[in-house]
Amino acid sequence: MTQTHDIRKKYYDEGKSVTQISQETGFDRKTIRKYIEKENWNQEGLIQKKPSIIEPYKPLIDLWLENDKNQRRKQRHTARRIYQRLIKEADGFDASYRTVSNYVKQARQRIYQSSRGYLPLQHIPGEAQVDFGEADFIENGRRFSGAYLVLSLPHSNAGFLQVFGGQTYECLAEGMKAIFEHLGGVPTRIWFDNASSMVTSILKEGERILNDSFSQFINHYGFEAAFCNPNAGNEKDNVENKVGYLRRNYLVPIPEFADIRECNRFMLDQCSLDMQRLHYDKKQPINDLYKEDRHCFSPLPAVPLDIRTEKPVRVDSYIKITLSGGHHRYSTVPRLAGTHAIAVIRAHYVTILDEYLREVVKHRRLFGKRDQESMDGIPYLKRLSRYPTALKYSGIHAMLPDPLKAFLESQSRRGKGDTLRVLSDLTRESGFPEAVNTIKRSIEMGRTTPEDIKALRAGQRDRLIYHPQTIPVGPKIPHLEPIRMDTRAYDRMLATGGTP
Repeated sequence: MTQTHDIRKKYYDEGKSVTQISQETGFDRKTIRKYIEKENWNQEGLIQKKPSIIEPYKPLIDLWLENDKNQRRKQRHTARRIYQRLIKEADGFDASYRTVSNYVKQARQRIYQSSRGYLPLQHIPGEAQVDFGEADFIENGRRFSGAYLVLSLPHSNAGFLQVFGGQTYECLAEGMKAIFEHLGGVPTRIWFDNASSMVTSILKEGERILNDSFSQFINHYGFEAAFCNPNAGNEKDNVENKVGYLRRNYLVPIPEFADIRECNRFMLDQCSLDMQRLHYDKKQPINDLYKEDRHCFSPLPAVPLDIRTEKPVRVDSYIKITLSGGHHRYSTVPRLAGTHAIAVIRAHYVTILDEYLREVVKHRRLFGKRDQESMDGIPYLKRLSRYPTALKYSGIHAMLPDPLKAFLESQSRRGKGDTLRVLSDLTRESGFPEAVNTIKRSIEMGRTTPEDIKALRAGQRDRLIYHPQTIPVGPKIPHLEPIRMDTRAYDRMLATGGTP
């Protein structure tokens, strides 16, 4: 009866679980539940578990595991190592490895759990957890190592992902914004880790100092941000599991897409379809449980937040700026050399503005710690026309079709400069691809002076703009056969220098 009273006291007064009481007393959990729930005490006794063959060696195993707490994680005892030491050092030891392994597992949970003090999180409807995972992707045939943001709703076990090149603040905020808009609302409380993209520092009392951009994001969307203790991923275990689940089900094999934004829209739709399955524990459709989450969401703000970071930068003598601690270099335009500009950093792009806040060039954003460079050669065309011998060493050369490369190589320095100047003018007027096609056609026709090329482009433009329309006529006006003019004969004469 003393043991029975002790069991009930541990459960009702000390708040311990059945598993903890079983570990401490050695009694079977079914037996413990029986005496916790017992109302009729006119019966006898409590049947104790048969002493285990490993019972005499438990204090020694516990001692080894306690001492391990002060050792490096990789130099702590495994169950196999404890079994080997018992055979060698413990007199009369004759238990199996399985018996030792089972006890070591229980003892380790008991010893380490008491030191960590983990508390399970309540999965309240309307709350969310956020984390990043890493994976490879293929965009337009280019393979890259990127990241994917996951937002999970632990109550319903719904989860959503968005693909990015890295794990920056802009990627985090852009991904959450897209998921909020897909859900049609904002979770009331969201759990995060302590990544530098959000948290500037952690004070002794556990208070976080957030960076200004993330604070602005929280204020705009009106949710409460909660942060896990450092190195305590178990506190947002639902999203940790969801990161693995979504990777296995949606990122294997490696996703291939033409545009990362289209990929992200597709992923949101797929995640919504995934809610048709049953919850792993509650055995209800996730979609039904998600409605309880959705009912608790806050409404979306009337105006979406423009997710961007603006940074003043200096343009060096090579007409480039540097970001990410000097690891990433982006080209600008020649007129900005030696001046100051503004870099507008978004999740997928970096846009460079001049001193009048006009956009001068737009780049795909670079990610990672290695040195990289993004070069847009189009703004350099005018400068190249003055130094045409540098063409081969610029990014423009690789963008030209072979006939145009061969033609430029056959020209004198002056002729090459004239052609590049025309290419620059036409690019500013109609875009680089159309400008290249115009010059390529001029070469095919044998008319390659700047005047010929501009005349050809003017003719193309006029034909695109002029759209003659038929005017309806009454029955009294006699029918006239339409006069059709074929200008191709003139084109052929122009190509042969006027000879029919």
